[in-house]
Amino acid sequence: MTGISVLVVDDQAMVRAGFAAILDAQPDMTVVGQAANGDEAVVASRRLHPDVIVMDVRMPVRNGIEATREILSADAAERPLPRVLILTTFDADEYVHEALAAGASGFLLKDASPDDLATAVRVIAEGDALLAPRITRRLLERFSAQRHPVNRHALRLAGLTDREREVLVLVGSGKSNAEIAEMLFIAEQTVKTHVSRIFTKLDLRDRVHAVIFAYDAGVVTPGD
Repeated sequence: MTGISVLVVDDQAMVRAGFAAILDAQPDMTVVGQAANGDEAVVASRRLHPDVIVMDVRMPVRNGIEATREILSADAAERPLPRVLILTTFDADEYVHEALAAGASGFLLKDASPDDLATAVRVIAEGDALLAPRITRRLLERFSAQRHPVNRHALRLAGLTDREREVLVLVGSGKSNAEIAEMLFIAEQTVKTHVSRIFTKLDLRDRVHAVIFAYDAGVVTPGD
């Protein structure tokens, strides 16, 4: 097997089969398994070791957020952990926040196109993160509604160099590594190094969590 291995988790058999068919038809992907609930997802993940799990939220037995938390827990296993893409019809704020807190790397709505689904899996597999555009807007609106910047992150921010803080602001503003490199007149590889160090110093999982941290810490505001 080559390419990206994917586990599809959804309690609706036809929906699950449809997602699996879309992804298995991609030349760089292989669907290695399917699961109908969170418990099955945990077992399948530990048995199949997929690169990416496409996970529904509302399921019987155990929901997708609880399953994600279990799969990505530190004591899950001594192996590279999968990346989780939450795929759901629900875009309520609590689902987004709970999914990201559980360690998910992306959140895509089920009304996305097949191409968007395949692209999201690739983005997640490459170690980046993804949120559906309207979910991103809602997150930014939530942070912009805060009256005062949250200062509980001051100590963590103090550990960044001036350049790393500058890069964090640009990441938080939605800039890609290439755009940041052009704006700061540095090599893209240098940007990648800065981003990696920022993730390590701030204990962030990926770019989505970096964006949320930047807004939560008050170093970025909507419109920046």
